[in-house]
Amino acid sequence: MYSTQIHRDADRALRSIPTDIQKLIVSRINLVARDPMAKNNNVKALEGRDGFRLRVGDYRVLYELNHRSRILHVLDIGHRKEVYR
Repeated sequence: MYSTQIHRDADRALRSIPTDIQKLIVSRINLVARDPMAKNNNVKALEGRDGFRLRVGDYRVLYELNHRSRILHVLDIGHRKEVYR
């Protein structure tokens, strides 16, 4: 199990998303934190930079894993059209 740290900007972005989708995103982050390497997490490595993306409907969660400290660090959360910019 990895502990989760959410960057201030990611937390601010999460609060701007509708409540029902917020709950779904948080539950999916917790699922990934339990087993980051599970095949059914709908996770892909980012291209051109370190980290991963978690797909939750039309929203994406960008995060990095620190295996040594066992921390999942959420960098950004946003709509798929805007989060990669």
